[in-house]
Amino acid sequence: MHVIFFGPPGAGKGTQAKVIQKRYGLQQLSTGDLLRAEVESGSPRGQSLDATMKSGGLVADEIVIKLIAERIDDPDCAKGVIYDGFPRTVAQAEALAKMLAERGKKIDLVLEMKVDNDAALVGRIEKRFLEEGRKDDNPETFKKRLAQYRDYASKVLPHYKATGVAFHTLDGEQAIADVTRALETILDGFGSSGNGRKNGLGGPQ
Repeated sequence: MHVIFFGPPGAGKGTQAKVIQKRYGLQQLSTGDLLRAEVESGSPRGQSLDATMKSGGLVADEIVIKLIAERIDDPDCAKGVIYDGFPRTVAQAEALAKMLAERGKKIDLVLEMKVDNDAALVGRIEKRFLEEGRKDDNPETFKKRLAQYRDYASKVLPHYKATGVAFHTLDGEQAIADVTRALETILDGFGSSGNGRKNGLGGPQ
């Protein structure tokens, strides 16, 4: 089963993705992590990526899709994947669909963790910055990340809604435990359907 998880920074996607991974055996896939791992490997491709990113350039979609393809071919991704922070453009969404189709797979479910209250997000991020000291959680960087998310989500979410893929919106302003319960209800229901069983979502691990 392949799930795309949308939500603004600070919404709590990472926390909920860990729940999905532990309960259902789906692997969380972050393109940022894939790129960093490739750079750290010191491979020729990693060296080229390092130069591109240090110069402020954009990594070509073809390379990102190739890295994703290699990752989902790993044995631990047999049950499926949660895509976090990807795709960010309709072109990327279409390229991802093409790559998956070549493997007899598809995007089965799109989840949107919705938080419209920017002030609530800022409060969460400020708290996390004080507790964890993440550099990308400083207020100015966060505002840029939030604006970027709002921009690409306004284009990519309508694309997926138009394709007819199963789409669910979660209220990200609820307590963490309430979001988790809502998420599990969606996934348990999907897993009990023919599509869920066919794609390896057989229920809790």
